[in-house]
Amino acid sequence: MKISIDDLQAYLANRYCGWATEQSMFMKLVEEIGEVAEVLNKRAGRKASDENDLHEQLGVELVDMIHYIVAIAAINEIDLTTLMIEKDKKASVKYHHTINLETFLSEKK
Repeated sequence: MKISIDDLQAYLANRYCGWATEQSMFMKLVEEIGEVAEVLNKRAGRKASDENDLHEQLGVELVDMIHYIVAIAAINEIDLTTLMIEKDKKASVKYHHTINLETFLSEKK
């Protein structure tokens, strides 16, 4: 099953709107960033690890980060999809990329 950012944002808006605050979601995001840092330190050998699958654990922690980032946008009614495309267009011009996200997506279809 594939999920779009729009779908995730609608789901999280339904889940969190009306009771969650951007501050509480941000604090959860910071917590998850710390957990990603811990996994990366273990993978680099800077921290001892008794866990077998750090690759999978990294994926799980990255998903948690995405969850809270999108939740912050959802409770603030920020259209991430539109903003990502617009921001990428500007970055593509600024950094002389040969293709931007919008073109990539239209050519992919």
